[in-house]
Amino acid sequence: MTNLPADITFHYPPELFNLLVDVVPLLNRSKADVLVFFRGAGVPDPMTADIAARLRSAPKDVNKYQMVRTVLERLNAKGESALRERREVLRRVVDVANFDSCWPDDQLKAKGLVASIREVVNQKDAFTRMNNAREEERQARLAETQRIAAEERERTSRIENAKQGLYALFGTSATAQERGKLLETALNNLFQAYGVLVRKAFHLVGNAGEGIVEQIDGVIELGGTLYFVEMKWYRDPVGKPEISEHLVRLMSRAEVRGIFISASDYTEPAIHTVREFLQHKILVLSTLQEIVRLLEQRDDLAEFFTKKVQAAQIHKNPYFRPDEGQGKGAP
Repeated sequence: MTNLPADITFHYPPELFNLLVDVVPLLNRSKADVLVFFRGAGVPDPMTADIAARLRSAPKDVNKYQMVRTVLERLNAKGESALRERREVLRRVVDVANFDSCWPDDQLKAKGLVASIREVVNQKDAFTRMNNAREEERQARLAETQRIAAEERERTSRIENAKQGLYALFGTSATAQERGKLLETALNNLFQAYGVLVRKAFHLVGNAGEGIVEQIDGVIELGGTLYFVEMKWYRDPVGKPEISEHLVRLMSRAEVRGIFISASDYTEPAIHTVREFLQHKILVLSTLQEIVRLLEQRDDLAEFFTKKVQAAQIHKNPYFRPDEGQGKGAP
């Protein structure tokens, strides 16, 4: 059974209409056969009743070609309500394989006309498939655009929620230690919202019953490399002792780098210690104020830390301020 393009049967175009007018009389030897053909295609009797009456009363005054033209015009005029019948008429012509029903002298002409109709249908079908492919591609692009937009909205919402959680720390009456734990949660939520978090805060327990031997505030991934993140809320600037503790933690891991985020600033000895340490391990320093500024400017968190890492690698500057050039701690 031939698959017909829907739009070619919605309304017969002129070329196809004329081909059908020419071929249907050839495929049916008698005028009565023409009516049977249309009746078999589902054309309702009221649409051919006047033709059948004329055929009974004055058969010589009825022309097969005019019969076909009249019925096809009526089918076309019906629009969508006669779509099924138009499809069936066309299908019955396209599917003709045996031309024995034609008069012998009409067989070759009928074969040529049927071949022409098939060509029109195939061309239209190819055009329809091409249009369908274009439409499917457009719909796919639209769906992808909508998906990306939805993901961006969701990401923006997550970042906004994490930002509000971070801002809330500045108004809390919690102790410095309590704020430090809240800072871990807020920043880990922020890392997660930006899609760089690998693991939130966790601790390691000694094998010999020592209890907790190491506390990791968070782990993120940048450019395929893992970074242990240390987060502190101190009132005074972070000094060399606090920094050294994190450096020891990094030295015990072969491929891990470090990020230190503080609510306060850093002392010069702390910055110098980290700069000297860069020949062994990458550790970058950041303040909470930098991250707040980044959020206010709607910058990207991963790009922010990537710039810091590059400055540490290239310029031996672990305390690079992306929005202030080389900034404090420049060599």
